[in-house]
Amino acid sequence: MIRNAVLSSVALLALAACNAPETSRTPEAEPPVSAPAAPTAAADVLAPQGYGPLRIGMTQAEVDAAVGSPPANVADAEPAECRQYQPPRGPKGVLVMLEKGVLTRLTAIKGSDVKTENGIGVGSDGEQVKTLYGSAAEVTPHKYQDAPAAYVTVWPGRRDLLNTHVMDAAARGLRFEIGQDGKVAFIHAGGPSIQYVEGCS
Repeated sequence: MIRNAVLSSVALLALAACNAPETSRTPEAEPPVSAPAAPTAAADVLAPQGYGPLRIGMTQAEVDAAVGSPPANVADAEPAECRQYQPPRGPKGVLVMLEKGVLTRLTAIKGSDVKTENGIGVGSDGEQVKTLYGSAAEVTPHKYQDAPAAYVTVWPGRRDLLNTHVMDAAARGLRFEIGQDGKVAFIHAGGPSIQYVEGCS
């Protein structure tokens, strides 16, 4: 009798184990991996090294992974040596420039709300920019517009680069393009290509 009771108990335990919920016997499922969010002005600043997930020196593949592939017409519209475009998942009003497949410059344009670490953005007062950077900046006349239009260029930590045409690919800086209305029209961030005045040249 005792033997039958023991066997019955064992059978009941085995049956309970077989009917246990599947989740109790499997490892906890990993949470789904979500796509990286587009950078926002509240979380990032435009700096000589980049903005958000965009870092100067990235390859085309890395830029594509971070902010999406370039528009379909870019390959036809721009030569392979240099491309400038608005990436589909990039910050609003920020253009990327890639030269020979490497990210060399970011440009904040009209409609952009990104700002530098010092709070300068498109539409800021040009005189404020000059005062802010003082002797650490190089101020040069605008190529196509009369004063107060100008270029204000800074190479943080590298005053030796002021008043020269910078060729050092490792250099990182900011150039504020002031329009004839005295306001910041564009902000370029990155390497020597921030010195270009006509797109890729």
